[in-house]
Order: sequence, then C-alpha cells, then structure tokens
Amino acid sequence: MEKSIKKYWPLFIVPTMAAFTIGFIIPFVYGVFLSFCKFTTVADWKWVGFKNYTRIFFINGKLDTTFIHSMWYTALFTLVTVLVINIVAFAIAMALTKGIRGTNIFRTAFFLPNLIGGIVLSYIWLMIFNSILAKHSMTIVSTQWTAFWGLVAVVCWQQIGYMMIIYIAGIQNIPADLIEAAKIDGANNRQLLRYVTIPMLMPTITICTFLTLTNGFKLFDQNLALTGGKPGKLSELLALNIYDTMYGTTGWQGVGQAKAVIFFILVAIIALIQNKLTTSKEVEQ
Repeated sequence: MEKSIKKYWPLFIVPTMAAFTIGFIIPFVYGVFLSFCKFTTVADWKWVGFKNYTRIFFINGKLDTTFIHSMWYTALFTLVTVLVINIVAFAIAMALTKGIRGTNIFRTAFFLPNLIGGIVLSYIWLMIFNSILAKHSMTIVSTQWTAFWGLVAVVCWQQIGYMMIIYIAGIQNIPADLIEAAKIDGANNRQLLRYVTIPMLMPTITICTFLTLTNGFKLFDQNLALTGGKPGKLSELLALNIYDTMYGTTGWQGVGQAKAVIFFILVAIIALIQNKLTTSKEVEQ
C-alpha cells in the first residue's frame, strides 16, 4: 500500500500545484511585472521602469504623504488590534474553561460576530457610532482618531470570538496531570499561568498572533464601509489606499500595482519576523 502511494504521488500533488500556479504564482509574477508598466488594462501595458515606484512618494517633484500616512496609520492600527484581540480572547478563553454554567451559550455569543460579513457589520456599527456621536455634534469620521477607534472597536468585536475558540482548543489540550503536578508543588494561579499555561500555549499564541497581524494589515472591507478613508483620506489603511490609487485616478493603475508589491513585501517581512520570534519562544520553552 505504501509503495503504491509513493508510485502514484503525482496524481495527488500535480492538481494542487497546478491550481496554486494558475491561481497564485502566475498572477503574482504578472502583477510584479505590471508594477513596472503604465497600463489601464493588463493587455495594453507600456514599460516605464521604476517610475511607478517613485510616483508612490513623489508627485511632480513634491512629497506625497498619503501613502506614508496610511503605512504608519495601518501599523498603529495593527499593533492595537493584535494586542487587544489576543489579550481579551485569551482572558475569555481562560474564563470559559473553568467549568462555569452556560459556557456553550457564552462561546456561541462571542463567536457569532465572526459569522457576519465585514461590510454588513461595519454598516451596523456605523449607525450605532453616529447615533451616539450625534449627541456631541460629531460623526465617526469627524477626526482621524474617532475613525481609528471606531475601526478598532469593530474589528476587535468581530475577531475576538474566533481567536477565543482557538485559545480554548489550546487550553483544553494542556495535559491535566501537568497542571495537577504544578498544584501539588505549590504553584498558585499566577504561577500556573506564567510557567505552565502560557508556555504550553505558545503554538496557539503563534497562530493567533499571525492571524490577527495579517488581518490587521490586510483590512479593507470594514475600512471602506465604516469610514471610506474620511476625513481627507486620513483614516485610509494600506489596502484602501491601494484600492483608491488603482481605481480612483485614471492612469495610476501602475502606481497602485507598485504599492501592492511594496504592501506584499512589508506584510511578508513582518509576518516572518513575528513567526520567527514566537517560534523561538516555543523552542526555549
């Protein structure tokens, strides 16, 4: 049986590799190529070299701060959401694994927001935020910071339940005899958390951190529906900024594609660094 599987392994791997090549590698490579071209459709490209990349930051010799602003704004947004989502999800997961009554109901309630689409969820929260802020003669897009915290609230509310489920699975996989042994040795709750629970959850923490990190950088639909980049593009995250560049201005498709390439490289580097750091913590444990 084992020899048969080894003999016919191409039947299993070739369809997957073909789909991956057609659906990802070819579009990705062609997209990188188009970042060096001026185009309106993918068939009428004209090679311009690095001109698109210089136009990301400079327009007619003047510094364009829009893209730079969206970069640090996205980085700050991602940092805040990664911390809030993981800390709150972990705390809820710890509480719901203590055997309290109604645990399944609470798990379902916390997870339900994740089932709602980002656009729909954002429009619901938009009405809620604006109805509250109207009492102060404000809206969600009155300033970039009201928009910022509105986005943080929506994304955290949507994703905390999903990360909670992952943390619960990780906590339930911790060997009970290990916890019992620590208690027999006199470990209190804080020591159990620090020396047993967290070290055993490092693979789970790695997964949740990676997911929230990439989700934060890639956020688009909530940003589009909740703030639309207002006021004055000050609440634009990177994905929305790239979208506006690609489809908001005629002749800037190549610049938008160049931004997308930089965006991919940035997210890939940050994800690899995060994975390296959390994996090294796992090895130390």
